[in-house]
Amino acid sequence: MDQRDKNTKNVLSECGKTERAEYIRRVCDWNDDFAEQNGRRRRAYVLTFGCQQNEADGEKMAGMARAMGYEIISAPDTADLIMVNTCAIREHAEKKALSVIGQFKHIREQNPELIIGVCGCMVTQEHRCEQIKASYPYVSFVLGTSSIHRMPQMLWNYIQKHKRLFHPGDAPTVEEGMPVHRTSSYRAWVSIMYGCNNFCSYCIVPYVRGRERSRHPDDIVREVRELVAAGYKDITLLGQNVNSYGKGAEWQCDFADLIARLDGIEGDFWLRFMTSHPKDASRKLIDVMAVSRHVARHFHLPLQSGSDKVLSDMNRRYDTAKYLDTVAYMREKIPDIAITSDIIVGFPTEDESDFEGTLSILDTVKFDMLYSFIYSPRKGTPAAEMPQLDDEVKGERFNRLLTMQNPIAENINLDSVGKTLKVLCDGESKSNSALLSGRDEKNKIVFFPPVEGTASAEYAGRFVNVKISLAEAFALYGEIV
Repeated sequence: MDQRDKNTKNVLSECGKTERAEYIRRVCDWNDDFAEQNGRRRRAYVLTFGCQQNEADGEKMAGMARAMGYEIISAPDTADLIMVNTCAIREHAEKKALSVIGQFKHIREQNPELIIGVCGCMVTQEHRCEQIKASYPYVSFVLGTSSIHRMPQMLWNYIQKHKRLFHPGDAPTVEEGMPVHRTSSYRAWVSIMYGCNNFCSYCIVPYVRGRERSRHPDDIVREVRELVAAGYKDITLLGQNVNSYGKGAEWQCDFADLIARLDGIEGDFWLRFMTSHPKDASRKLIDVMAVSRHVARHFHLPLQSGSDKVLSDMNRRYDTAKYLDTVAYMREKIPDIAITSDIIVGFPTEDESDFEGTLSILDTVKFDMLYSFIYSPRKGTPAAEMPQLDDEVKGERFNRLLTMQNPIAENINLDSVGKTLKVLCDGESKSNSALLSGRDEKNKIVFFPPVEGTASAEYAGRFVNVKISLAEAFALYGEIV
């Protein structure tokens, strides 16, 4: 039995006698016949756009493809199956995905048997699904975010009938037992919940991912324990709002309780989570983090705006006083915590005084890092119907935000100079082959040279101690000790 057969057998065992298992088996048999006749396996390429939740979904698609007998490849040119996992968070992301899908037309012309599936947040929107149907005739099938588990069924039906299929969404559920083909052997995403109930006025996510539903804590604990046993060292829990985990569930376990259970797992690993909503970031969670062994000393807490008026218009349901109180409690209980945030610049109702309020919060909190975005209207959201600011105004404010934040980040990082940090190495730096790169507990990028005589490849996936000698706004530099 080869490795592919073992993988399929394990997947079918986990799926049991489900409909999904039957379709996996059928496609696998079809691929086995092809391999026997052609001396190679059909190949699958999965391309993912967007957030970490999309990355996790993409790993499930690759896992199902592998279970169905495909060889997973890293480029589309020789693929027999292409799965495009799309994002809808900004217009730019959708246009980029559509452009790439357009380029696959040429691959399909060279290989008429190529099957192309498009899935994810973008095609959950009716107008985008119709656009794919009308303008991309070489796309074989479409699946929405709540229908990813149907990939084997859609694939088998297309194989049998060669008829284009469009299934933009099922009623949102929690599907367990899907195989996962992880892109890393030491960093892992673990979805703990799906969907969102917040309906921020600028955000499309609740419309494309559905309402909140949480996985059972026992399933999450089992998955994380298996990852730690397999050698994973950096595990990130995912949800659109992890702080509301467990709300409305039949069991009694909130997010702080879940973190405490996971922290009890033995092993050498970091536990992270994202994303948090300030209105639900509880003191109970911060208290659990303060005494934890594995939870990284890093909290990503999106602010979005420093204006109470704009926060209200965004339907964020907290004010700056609530936000600053949460930050103060974090720093009281965990003095060395790194706090990062998201800022949206140029929301439709933001005036100059509102933007000055955002700059004031930056000066007060002093974030370790900001993920800042120029507002992009999303069709179907309330904010898209508001009068929009000029692009020039948004761009000018964005530049002012960066000009203020970069020295703050650099000054914070200077505090690490002379200290020895535990770093999880990712291997050779993509920008400088003479250096290795990795991240520390606070998720900061660290660059350092390998020890003389040791190959760079030997460090990937390992914890190393690095003494910091230089700090910049976006990175730290040092040497292994």
